[in-house]
Amino acid sequence: MDQKTALVTGAARGIGLATTDLFLEMGWRVVMVDRDREELAEAAGPRQSVHPLSVDVSDPDAVATMAQAALDWSGRIDALVNNAGVADFGPIEETDFKRWRRVMETNLDGAFLCTQACIAALRDTRGAIVNIASISGLRASTLRVAYGTSKAGVIHLTKQQAAELGEYGIRANCVCPGPVRTKLAMAVHSQAIIDAYHDAIPLNRYGSEREIAEVIAFLSSDKASYVTGQVIAVDGGFESTGVGLPALRG
Repeated sequence: MDQKTALVTGAARGIGLATTDLFLEMGWRVVMVDRDREELAEAAGPRQSVHPLSVDVSDPDAVATMAQAALDWSGRIDALVNNAGVADFGPIEETDFKRWRRVMETNLDGAFLCTQACIAALRDTRGAIVNIASISGLRASTLRVAYGTSKAGVIHLTKQQAAELGEYGIRANCVCPGPVRTKLAMAVHSQAIIDAYHDAIPLNRYGSEREIAEVIAFLSSDKASYVTGQVIAVDGGFESTGVGLPALRG
C-alpha cells in the first residue's frame, strides 16, 4: 500500500499509454482506464503493476465503480490523469447537437466525473490531478467548435479544481499538447498539413507522446509540490507564435 498509484484514463494508446509506461519506470502502479476493452487488454497484457478497467468516463455510475475498483486494487490514488478524449473535427454548421454532446460528454464531463469520484482518495494522499486539454483550448482553429470548446472547458475546470481542492493539499494542473506524432495523426495528416505545422512551430517538428508524458509525470510528482492551477502548453512554441514565422525563416 506504500507504492504510489496513478489512475490514467484513455490509457490504451497514445499519450495515455506513454504516460502509463513512464509511471511504471518511476516505480508507480497504474490503473489503466479505457472504454476500448480489447485494445486495453492488449496494452495491459505485457505490463506489470497495472490494473486495466474498461470504463466509459462519461457514465457517472461506471466512474463511481471505477474509483472503488481502483482503491480495492491499490489502496490509494496519488495521481489522476484525465486523458480520455474524443477528437471530432467539423464545421460549425455541420456539428449537430448529438455530435456536440458526444465530444463534451467524454472530454469535459469525463474529467469532471473522474475528479469528483477520486477526490476522497486524492485527499488522503494529498495527490495530484493532471487534465489533458489541447492547444485547441487555448487558440481557435477551423473545424474545432466542439473539440476546442470542450478543451477550453477543461482548462477552466482545472483552475476551479486548484482553487477549491487546494485546501485538501490536492494540486490540479493542465497540459495542452500541440501537434503530436501519434499513429492516428500520421494516418490523417497529409504532407501539406505536416509541412504547415512544421512551419508554424518554432521547434519545427511535432512533439512525441513521450515528451507529453514527461510533463504529466512531473506535475504528478512531488517535484511539482508547489505547482497548481497552471496551464502548460507542450507544443514546441506553437501557441506563443503569431503569423509570419515561415516568411521570417525565409
